[in-house]
Amino acid sequence: MPLVKAFLEEASLSTTAGSLIKRIKIPITKNSAPGLIAASKEDPWPQAGKYALGWVYFSIILLFCTCAVHFYHVWTDKIRRALYKEEAEKSSKTSSPASDFEMMNLATNNSAVKFFPRDGTLPPAPREQSSISSIPPVNNAIAMLRWIFYRPLPILRIRKREFSFPSPGVVTIVSAALIFVTLYCFVPQPLFYASISFGSPPLAIRAGMIAVAMMPWIVALSMKANLVSYITGIGHERLNVLHRWGGYLCLFLSLIHTIPYYVTPASDEAGLAIFKSYFTGQYYIYGTGIAALVPLIFLCVHSLPFLRAWMYELFVALHVPASIVFLAMMFWHCRNYLTSWHHLWATVAIWFVSYCIRLFYLNWTNPWRTSWLVGEEAAITLLPENAVKVTIPTQVVWKPGQYVYLRMPGISVFENHPFTIASLCNDEFPSDYGEQYRDMTLVFRPFGGFTRKVVNAAREKGPYQTYRAFIDGPYGGMHRELAAFDTVILFAGGSGITAIVSQLLDLIKRMRDGKAVTKQVHVVWALKRPETMEWFKEELRICREYAPPDTVHCQFFITAAKRYSQQAAPGANPGHSRPVSANLHDRINGAFQGIASKRNSALIRDEAAGDTEKEKELRRENEDSITALPQPYFPPPPKPAHKRNKPSFKLQIPTDPAPPASDQARNFDFGFPSTPTMLQKNLMRFAFMPSVATNSKKEGWRTEYGRPDIPYMMKGFQKEFGKRTCVFVCGPPGMRVDVQKCVARCQADVWADGEKDEVFLHTENYAI
Repeated sequence: MPLVKAFLEEASLSTTAGSLIKRIKIPITKNSAPGLIAASKEDPWPQAGKYALGWVYFSIILLFCTCAVHFYHVWTDKIRRALYKEEAEKSSKTSSPASDFEMMNLATNNSAVKFFPRDGTLPPAPREQSSISSIPPVNNAIAMLRWIFYRPLPILRIRKREFSFPSPGVVTIVSAALIFVTLYCFVPQPLFYASISFGSPPLAIRAGMIAVAMMPWIVALSMKANLVSYITGIGHERLNVLHRWGGYLCLFLSLIHTIPYYVTPASDEAGLAIFKSYFTGQYYIYGTGIAALVPLIFLCVHSLPFLRAWMYELFVALHVPASIVFLAMMFWHCRNYLTSWHHLWATVAIWFVSYCIRLFYLNWTNPWRTSWLVGEEAAITLLPENAVKVTIPTQVVWKPGQYVYLRMPGISVFENHPFTIASLCNDEFPSDYGEQYRDMTLVFRPFGGFTRKVVNAAREKGPYQTYRAFIDGPYGGMHRELAAFDTVILFAGGSGITAIVSQLLDLIKRMRDGKAVTKQVHVVWALKRPETMEWFKEELRICREYAPPDTVHCQFFITAAKRYSQQAAPGANPGHSRPVSANLHDRINGAFQGIASKRNSALIRDEAAGDTEKEKELRRENEDSITALPQPYFPPPPKPAHKRNKPSFKLQIPTDPAPPASDQARNFDFGFPSTPTMLQKNLMRFAFMPSVATNSKKEGWRTEYGRPDIPYMMKGFQKEFGKRTCVFVCGPPGMRVDVQKCVARCQADVWADGEKDEVFLHTENYAI
C-alpha cells in the first residue's frame, strides 16, 4: 500500500507539472500568495483567449462596413443601368410615334422626351433612377468621408530624400488598429504579477494572443486570390499595403509579448528559478519565442519600401520561404496554448485554399487548353520612345484595366512581373490564331531587370523570334463599371495610358450598344513626345471614329520634344551579353516550343482525319500564323543640327490629290506636326492660354504643348458633371496628388446640389 500511495502521489505531481507546462498556469491553493489569488480573479488564465477574439471582432466590423459600401455601389449601379436599358428599349420600339419627339442626339437616337403632343398632357420625364437606387443621406455621408480621405498626405522632404505616406484611409485604419490593440493590452489589469513564479505576465499573454489572431488576416490580405477581394471588390494589390502594416503591427505586439519575460524576473532570481522548473527538456526557456521572433523581424525589415525597391528580386525569392519558417516556428512556440492553434490552423487553411484557387488563374494549368504545361506563344515588338509591346494570343478572359504576372523562361526563368493589359477582350477583336483566342497586349517601358532583358532579347534575336509566355492572372481592375457614370474623366501620364485604353474602348462599345449611362467622356493624356501616341494609334483612331458624336473629348499635352535615338536609348545597357545564360534560356524556350509544336502537329492530324490535302493546308495555315508577327519599330536617328531644315513661314499649298481613305486611316494624325521647334512650342503655349481656350469652341480632340493645369481643367469639367461622375487617374505622383485634391473639393457638390449623387475617384498604381 505505501508503494501504491507513493506512485499515486508521483502521478498526481506529474499531471500537475504537465498542466503547468501546457498552460503556464499556477494552481491556486490555500497557501497561495494573496497577490496571486487577487490577480487570478481579475484576469484568469483560461479566459485569456478573449483577447484574440477581440481582434477578430474588430476585423469583422471593418470588413462588414467595407462590404456594405461596396454592395451599395454595385446595387445602385445595376439599378441605374437597368433603368437606362429599359428606357432605351421603349424608345427603340416607338418607330412611328403619334406625337413629336425631341431628338437630343440624332446619331444615337437615345432620347425619349416627348413634347407638343397632339392630345393629352405632357408625359413625365424618363426615369433616370428610382428611390432605391440612390439614398441621399447615404450619398452625403459617403461624400463627407471622401472629402476627408481623398486628400493626399503631404510628402516629407528631408534634404534630398522624399518620404511619401499611405493614403489617409490606410493611415486611419492602421491608426485605429494600433490604438485598439494598445488599449486592449494595457488597459486591463494586472499588467504583471508580483513574481514571475506566479506565471507568465498577463500583458505578455494579451499581446501574444492578439498577435496570433492577426496571422490569418495578414496572410489573407497578401494572397493574390483571396476572399477579401471577392467580397469587397478591392484588388489584392491595394490590400497589400494593409498586409505590410499588419505585419509591422504584429511585430509591435510580439515585442510587447517578449519584453515582460525579461523585465519581470530582473529582480526576482528565486522566482525565475521556479518559473524555469516548469519548462523541462529545454536548453533555454525562451528559445521557441526567439525562434519565432527572428523570422518575423526579417520579414518586416526586408519589406521596408527602400529595401524592397533596392533588391526586389531577392525580396520576391525570400519572402514566402521566410513566411513558412515563421509559421512553423509559431506552431512550435504556441504549443496549443489556449486558442492559439485555432488561429494558426486557420492561417494554414487560408494559405492552402488561396493557392488552390490561384491554380485556376494560371494559363498553363488547364488541361483542356493548348497552353497546358507549355504556356502561350508570345511576340515582342519594339515601339517608339523606348517602349515594348508583348502580344500573347491566349484563351484567358480578362476585364478592362486588369493586369497579369508574366513569366518568359526563354528570357528569364525565375522572374515574374506584373503588367497592365492594354487590349480589350471582346468577340469583336478576335486573334489571328483563331476564334477562341484574343490578343493580350502588354505595353511597358524598360527600366532594369526583366524589362531590360526583354528589350535586349528583342534586339538580338529580331522580330520573328517567338517566346513561351506563362501568365498568372488576371487580377485587380476597377470594382466599379464606368458605364454606370454619367460623366467619365480619364487622366493619364506617360505609360499610364495602358491602364486607360482598354477602359476607354470598352466604354465606347457600351455607349454604342446602348448599355452605358455615360454621356460625356474626357481624356487627358500628358506625354513627353508625340511619337508616344504610336503605341495606341489604332485604338485612338477607333475611339475617334466610332464613339457617339460629341461624347468623347481628348486632350493631349506634349511636355517635351527631344527624341530618343536608337544608339543611346535612356537606361540602355551597352554591356556585353552573357552567352552562357542566353544559351540556357534558349534551350528552355526551345524545349517548350518543341512540346507545343508536337501538340499542334497532333491536333492538325486529328483535324484532318486522314485527309492528306486538308492536313497540308492546315499545316500551311499554321506556319503562316506563326510567322505573321508584329513588325518592329526602329526610330530613325536624329539629324545633326547643321543639317536640319530651318523653320519656314511661307504658305505652301499642296498640289497633290488627297490620299485615298485607306491611306488616311493608316496615316491618322492628331492635329499637330512632327517635333516642333522652340518657336513653334512658344507660339503653341500662348495660343492655348486658359483665357483663349475658354472662348474657343471645343472640337473634341486637340493637342497642346506644356503641362496640363489639372486644377483649372477640373473646374471646367465640374460644370458638366452629371448625377454620377467618375475620375480615373493613372500617372506619376504629382498628377495623382493634383487629381486627388480636386476630386476631394468636388465632394462639396454632392451635399450642396441635390442633383448630384457622387463624384468617385479611382487611382491606378503607376508602376504596374
